[in-house]
Amino acid sequence: MPGTRRHNGVVTTPQDPQLLKGVLSLVLMQLVAEREDYGYSLVVRLQGHGFAELREGSVYPALTRLEAAGLLGSRLVRSASGPARKYYGITPAGRAELVRGLAAWNALVAAVQRITRAPHPTTAGSTP
Repeated sequence: MPGTRRHNGVVTTPQDPQLLKGVLSLVLMQLVAEREDYGYSLVVRLQGHGFAELREGSVYPALTRLEAAGLLGSRLVRSASGPARKYYGITPAGRAELVRGLAAWNALVAAVQRITRAPHPTTAGSTP
């Protein structure tokens, strides 16, 4: 398929940056809700889930915004291989926002699928 690639065994297609921007906070909160993690590790996890083109330059500002909004908390943890790492964890407000955001996302996906999965008329003889 044109434009598809493999990244760590996962088939990926290039993502529209505007679509990614709209869901990045949601997927970051989901990953951090699963377990505390630090920025670069989150990038690697996202890439492993098919976001092969995602870079730290998108993730770190999103983490900063989520923390400033009180949806994530953080703590510094010493690292044996370099400087301390900033680990992020989800806050109670973040959990509530994640539940709300997932419900909104699922409703949006369902609405789009109703349109995109609808039978398409043939082009022969159809009118605009």
